[in-house]
Amino acid sequence: MPIYDYEHLNEPCSLGKTFEIKQSINEESLTQCPQCHGPVRKRISRINLSLPKSNTDLKDLGFTKLVKRDDGVYENVTRREGDSRYMEAGNPETIPNFSKTIRD
Repeated sequence: MPIYDYEHLNEPCSLGKTFEIKQSINEESLTQCPQCHGPVRKRISRINLSLPKSNTDLKDLGFTKLVKRDDGVYENVTRREGDSRYMEAGNPETIPNFSKTIRD
C-alpha cells in the first residue's frame, strides 16, 4: 500500500506538523487528522523509482536497448545468446528474438 504525507492546517497534534499514513490508492484523501480530528491536506511528495542503471540491468529486466550506430544500423547492447550484435534496417535476420524476453 502507498504511503501518503499529510499536513496539519492548524496547530499540529502529537503526530507533528506533517505525518505519513498508509492508504489504498482507491481511498479518498483525508480531510481530518485521524488523531486530533483537525483539518489536514495531502502533500505532494517525491516518489521512489528504481530505474535501471546499466545495460545489464535492462537486459535482466527483459528490455532490449538498441543504440544507433549508422544510417539504418543499430547496436543491440543488451543482446542475448543467438541475437545479432547489430540490427540492420531491411535485414530481418538481424532483428532481436523478442520471444526470449516477452512472457505472459
